[in-house]
Amino acid sequence: LQNKAAIGGAIVIIFFSVLALFAPILAPYNPLELHSGKDFLPPAWVAKGPNGKAGSPEFLLGTDTLGRDVLSRIMYGARVSRVVGIVPLIIILLIGVPVGMFAGLRGGRADNLLMRFADILYAFPDLLFFIIIMTALRATFIGQLLNGLFLLFFALALVNWVGVARLTRGQTLSLKEKEFVEAARMIGSKNGRIMRKHLFPNTLGPIIVASAFIIPGAIITEAVLGYLGVGLRPSTDPKDIFITSWGAMLLDGQTAINAQPWLLLAPAIAVALIVLSFNFLGDGLRDALDPRLRRS
Repeated sequence: LQNKAAIGGAIVIIFFSVLALFAPILAPYNPLELHSGKDFLPPAWVAKGPNGKAGSPEFLLGTDTLGRDVLSRIMYGARVSRVVGIVPLIIILLIGVPVGMFAGLRGGRADNLLMRFADILYAFPDLLFFIIIMTALRATFIGQLLNGLFLLFFALALVNWVGVARLTRGQTLSLKEKEFVEAARMIGSKNGRIMRKHLFPNTLGPIIVASAFIIPGAIITEAVLGYLGVGLRPSTDPKDIFITSWGAMLLDGQTAINAQPWLLLAPAIAVALIVLSFNFLGDGLRDALDPRLRRS
C-alpha cells in the first residue's frame, strides 16, 4: 500500500477487467454493427478531423473504416488481453514450477538434462518462434479453435515456461540445504511431499512477482502478432466471446492513420496502460515480498 504506482496499476487492471467482463452490458454498440454514412468519424471532442468530419457524441472514440464504434471494440478487445495474459500464465506455471522444482531438488543427470533442454528453448528468438507457429498452424483445426487463441496460448506457454523453471530451480537450490528441508528428510518425507509442503510455499513470492511480469509480456506479444496479421482471427459472429483484439485494431489503425489517427491511438494507449500497470504492480509485489527490498 505504500507503493502508489502499484496501487494505481492495480486500479487500472481492475478497471480493464471490469470492462472485459461486462463488455456486452457496458459497450454502447455491438462491435460488429455497421453505421451507414458514419465511417471515419473522429472522437466526440474533435470539431474537425483530418478528413474534414466532426466528432459525434454518439461515438465517444469515433468510428473505423466500416462505421464500427471504436469504444465498443476497445471494450471487447480487453477480453482478449485478459485471457491472453491469464490462461498462458496458468499453463506456464503448471509446467515451469514442477520442472524447475524437480530439477533443483533431484540434481545430477536429471537436472542437467532438463536445464539443457530449457536452454535450447530459451536461446530461440521468441517472436520468430511465435510467428512460425502461428503461420504454420493457422489453417489447421488447432489454429481455428477460439479464432486462433488456443494456438496462441500453446505458443506462449511453450516458450515462456523456461524462465519460470529456471527461477524455481534457483530458489530450490538455495532452499534444499536449509534446516527445515533436512529435518523433513530425516523424518522420512519423500521428495513429492517436500516439494509440496516445504519448497513450493517458500518459492511462491518470486513466482508471484515473475507472474506479474509474464502477463504484460503475453499482452504485448498478442498485440504484435495481431499487428502483423497472424494473431486473433477476425470474427463476424456477434455471439462470439472474442470478436476483436487490440492487436488487430492496431493493424486496422495503421492503414487509416491519415484519415482517422484515433483508430491507431486508442488501442495503442490501451496496450500501454495495461502493460505499464502490470509492471508497476510487479514492482510493488517485489518490494512487498522480497525481504531485502522491504521499506522500513
